[in-house]
Amino acid sequence: MSILKVYNPIDIEVDHGDGVYLYALDGTRFLDFTSGIGVNCLGHSHPALVNALKSQGEKIWHCSNLFKVTGQKTVADKLVKNSFASNIFFCNSGSEATETSIKVARKFFYEKGFHSKNRIITFEGAFHGRTLASLFAAKNPDHIKGFGPEVNGFDQVPFGDHDALEKAINKDTAAIMVETILGEGGVRVIPEDCLKGLRKLCDERNILLILDEVQCGLGRTGKLFAFEWAKIKPDIVPIAKGIGGGFPLGACLMNKKTASTMSLGSHGSTFGGNPLAMSIASVVLDYVLNKDFLNNVAKVGNYLKNKLEEEVIKKYPTLVSGIRGKGLMLGIESKIKNEILIKEMINQKLLTVKASQNIIRILPPLILEEKHVDEAISKINKAFTNLK
Repeated sequence: MSILKVYNPIDIEVDHGDGVYLYALDGTRFLDFTSGIGVNCLGHSHPALVNALKSQGEKIWHCSNLFKVTGQKTVADKLVKNSFASNIFFCNSGSEATETSIKVARKFFYEKGFHSKNRIITFEGAFHGRTLASLFAAKNPDHIKGFGPEVNGFDQVPFGDHDALEKAINKDTAAIMVETILGEGGVRVIPEDCLKGLRKLCDERNILLILDEVQCGLGRTGKLFAFEWAKIKPDIVPIAKGIGGGFPLGACLMNKKTASTMSLGSHGSTFGGNPLAMSIASVVLDYVLNKDFLNNVAKVGNYLKNKLEEEVIKKYPTLVSGIRGKGLMLGIESKIKNEILIKEMINQKLLTVKASQNIIRILPPLILEEKHVDEAISKINKAFTNLK
């Protein structure tokens, strides 16, 4: 086989998508609660995104950042106007956005004269990408095996261990980096009080707060960013997935003080912020920034969570034990191997994705409606009944 065997895909070859549905080559329709692992926020083949891509594609696809790229300022201005950030760096993926965040944090203290203040504290169970630095930031044994020598500069502490976190901070600590909601790590939500505590701790110890919102950002929880629920402002935030609506795009948001030390030539990307990506991101933001859109995400997310609790969790106590998450980023806690439940849901034409801690991750498009929730609950009930 000519394709490098680093994936183990489900035996479904996708032909096309429409809204919240995916269609296989044989015509089988699946209710898609993966949305490309939290990417297709407006669903599949959204007319506004298709039109944006076609329109821009007839003008120019790529010219590099040697020139002023059409649409970059428009998208950056929308993000700045609606967030803590003063500056945006565009790239192509979540891994690149995380790498940028690491570089910005280290450069900030270096330019301030603290040349050894470059270590970053991360948490067990984290996922920050597949590049070398992001791999060793997360330190997942399965992911880093064979890719040594280790990329130094990261100190890891157990998730939720406040004492260990405080003890890990020293004179060389530059930042704390954590996902506001751990995705691959089991859909674990950091409580609002803890986020406030992290902000306070960083301020007191003169370190930066990096909140990774690659998966949980861009409206997935019912606010533009998940950290907004805690009413705090981080220093640096990497984003990706939803911002491109299915088109490869990432970005690093940074506040004024951290952006001030990034000079000409200190970072770059050949394809970052290309015209095609910008045309789509601008449309995505027009939808996601709409208050009615975000309110509906929160409303449907609550409806889905309540339905799962009342009609699934309580009904199948030998199979599942609980539901976690926020908005339309939820996780079903499985008592048996999650892959077994996921496979049976596929048999009922419902697509979900696994996460660690034996979690079944639910990441539907943000255009989800209550009727789609009802359809999903019916499919889950049929799947779980077959396993009782």
